[in-house]
Amino acid sequence: MDLDVFVTAHRAEWDRLDALLRRRRRLTGTEADELVALYQRTATHLSLIQSSAPDPQLTGRLTQLVARARSAVTGARRASWRDAVHFLLAGFPAALYRTRRWWITTAIVCTVVAAAIGWWIGTHPEVQSSIAAPAQIREMTRPGGQYESYYSTHAATSFAAQVWTNNAQVAALSLVLGVFLGLPVLWVLFQNMLNLGIGAGLMSSAGRLDTFLGLILPHGLLELTAVFVAAGTGLRLGWTVVDPGPRDRRTALAEEGRAAMGMAIGLALVLFVSGVIEGFVTPSGLPTCGRVGIGVAAELAFLAYVYVLGGRAVRSGETGDVETADRSQGLPTAA
Repeated sequence: MDLDVFVTAHRAEWDRLDALLRRRRRLTGTEADELVALYQRTATHLSLIQSSAPDPQLTGRLTQLVARARSAVTGARRASWRDAVHFLLAGFPAALYRTRRWWITTAIVCTVVAAAIGWWIGTHPEVQSSIAAPAQIREMTRPGGQYESYYSTHAATSFAAQVWTNNAQVAALSLVLGVFLGLPVLWVLFQNMLNLGIGAGLMSSAGRLDTFLGLILPHGLLELTAVFVAAGTGLRLGWTVVDPGPRDRRTALAEEGRAAMGMAIGLALVLFVSGVIEGFVTPSGLPTCGRVGIGVAAELAFLAYVYVLGGRAVRSGETGDVETADRSQGLPTAA
């Protein structure tokens, strides 16, 4: 395509569209129809230029023009409580359900890795000595030591807020960094599983693995599930870069990226619940079976949320992406 000839042929239409958008008075019916027609033609022109003869300056101008025209044609849309309810009852659970194979696989592999690390450390004294001096390990693992006092040293409210903030950051990083082929996500996962395995191994070597599990399971079931969901979604996003499937790579990344950002908001709510459990239930005076029972109940509620609400939403056509009206305009692409 000869770009100069194309611009000469259509510049008058673009200028006319710009003039209509700058009108301060209300458009007449004829002018409104003209605006819609020019918007559609300019959107097609933009697609042709992007596909056949990309020019940064011209593409930028037409992109801005199309965006302004789209806003004028469709009108501004305001978020409402209905959007929040739809997200919680359909969008978020649908995204969880669609990505379940990724995060369930991630959870299984990570659990095996953490267990292997814990067994290796717990059964090899020389490995333990490379982690810390024997006196330090005894201080950490003794009754009332660092592993136990960690959950009761700070006030429950501030501790829950601190835990929630930290875990939400980990989840958000896993989601965002997935676009880099998932490699940073694997590193984040390994660091988390290494810390978990070290704790389990050291407490096991002291004969206090039951105490360790009693401290971890109440909040850890839901917390780790949220981390696995974030990591699995991040890995899926990274795989989309490699294999976008039947969609073109830009469209696939846009759709999966929007769903991942929505997932970050939803997981922040899930991690808030696990943070409350960690701040108020884990260090409480409840018997171990009671504390673990609360953690199991929270985990089962989350899985029911995924499989009941999420499965129903996906079967009705929900994908976890934003509403059609909030997406970028899809444009035809020249072959």
